[in-house]
Amino acid sequence: MFVAILDGVGLTMFLPLLKATSESGPAEGADSSMGQLSFLLDWLSALGIPLTLTYILVVMLFFFLAKGVARFWSDFYRVILQQRFANLMRLGSMRLLTGYDYQAFSKADSGRIQNTMSGEIGRITNAYRNYFQMLQSGIMTAVYVLLALAANPRFAMIVAAGGLVSNLLFSRIYRITKDASAAITRKMNVFQGFLIQSVTSYKFLKATNLIHDYKRKVDRSIIGIEKEQRRVGTMAAIANAIREPIIMGIVVSAILTQINVFEESLGLIILSLLFFYRGLTALVQMQNFYNNFLAVVGSIDNMESFVATMGEHQETTGGIALTGEDFSVELVDLSYAYTDRVVLDGLSLSVAPNTTIGIVGESGTGKTTLVNLLCGLLKPSPGMLFVNGMDSTELDLLSLRSRVGYVTQEAQIFTDTIYNNVSFWAPDTAENRQKVWDALKLAYAADFITELPEGLNTSIGINGINLSGGQRQRISIARELYRNVEFLILDEATSALDSQSEHYIQENIDALSGSYTMFIIAHRLSTIKKADKILYLKRNGEYEIGTFAELQARSQNFRSMVALQSFG
Repeated sequence: MFVAILDGVGLTMFLPLLKATSESGPAEGADSSMGQLSFLLDWLSALGIPLTLTYILVVMLFFFLAKGVARFWSDFYRVILQQRFANLMRLGSMRLLTGYDYQAFSKADSGRIQNTMSGEIGRITNAYRNYFQMLQSGIMTAVYVLLALAANPRFAMIVAAGGLVSNLLFSRIYRITKDASAAITRKMNVFQGFLIQSVTSYKFLKATNLIHDYKRKVDRSIIGIEKEQRRVGTMAAIANAIREPIIMGIVVSAILTQINVFEESLGLIILSLLFFYRGLTALVQMQNFYNNFLAVVGSIDNMESFVATMGEHQETTGGIALTGEDFSVELVDLSYAYTDRVVLDGLSLSVAPNTTIGIVGESGTGKTTLVNLLCGLLKPSPGMLFVNGMDSTELDLLSLRSRVGYVTQEAQIFTDTIYNNVSFWAPDTAENRQKVWDALKLAYAADFITELPEGLNTSIGINGINLSGGQRQRISIARELYRNVEFLILDEATSALDSQSEHYIQENIDALSGSYTMFIIAHRLSTIKKADKILYLKRNGEYEIGTFAELQARSQNFRSMVALQSFG
């Protein structure tokens, strides 16, 4: 608003400037050629400023310098708000993702999450910038229109009416742009999903030469996005091409009407025209910013839907912090079912602190479901799962999980150095480095890392691509040992290891027994032979519990499993 006012007052000085340089000499007092704005000249006279060429030029320069200062602070403040807006979106999205319920996450579209939290935020920031620049242009348009009305109301009304008519002509363009924007967002979600899968499955796709077939699938997605972006670009090109001719047509019509119909003086028309030139320029900018805003408005709709969905599925947690130095678990008639089947049914088990429990069974019998319940990723009914004597549904899940170490079948490796993978980006101090080496030794990973040229500073590549499967798994185990947890879950953690690495880890598990409460899901029965108890899960929620020897003695199915693995 201040930018437009200062600019308008500066422009007003052009008429007394012209008068001061004409044959009639310097202007004195009110001037009818300035219409209702002649009071500005009265103010200058009251301030003792002579209306001579030099002084009028100085006054003009002052107002345009003041306009420059106002413009700087306007743009500077907008940049600050824009950056804060983008950061608040990123921080808010990460907060929602952190609290997202695991069950809801397992059913979510990974491409949509990826696209919304990366590309969409950039597009929404662009929408934010265009939206508020549109508002700024709208304010400036309004100020210039008011100044034009003060100078010449009739001329102003004619041009304003023409401006409204021109705005209606763009409504069809706006609608097409908005529809194309929504389509771009949908197709970008699909493309991001393909992109994630192409990275995570790169080795498989490359080795089997399926990467070219997959590329064609991704290519079709990219071409679909291009078509929608072309629609947006075409509408923008049409809008930019017809704006100025329409505006000039309105101005020419208004001038001819004023001179030929109303016999208005050209001087007053010129002053109004100066204001309307600025106003129409601001109007053009407003239309342009609005069209640019519509080009990405689909991203706003997507973000609103994304935030609403994430907000509806935030994880619920109890308020009681887990206490006690040890870690005991008790299952009381624990049951859990998915939509299509029951996996656990009436499971009861008491696990004393520092006890090792082996879990075996066919695929689909609930092994991973059980450990997901123990971690709080899945929610049991109240009274079914107790940790240190406290009902898990009443526990603060953060206090529970901070004491849980979880090593999955697929090693969780981050694209960074070995040190950061094990320490999880702890400060690089001598003490922490020693803790990392201690954890690596326990995981039988220290030897191969010592042989690497950069040691702990070795970068392991995307998903640990520069390491073998066994090396990645041992680093994953070392991370949990570094954390000094009390409850250690190994979900088929040795299945990706070669025989020698498995032997090392087996020795390590035996050495850790008695120091942690451990649940070990194992495909290879040798891994859990020395466990304190073995939970043998069967179909339809049935189960057996006992030592390795006890189950081998009384369970025919268990003996068959042992025989199939040629394990005596």
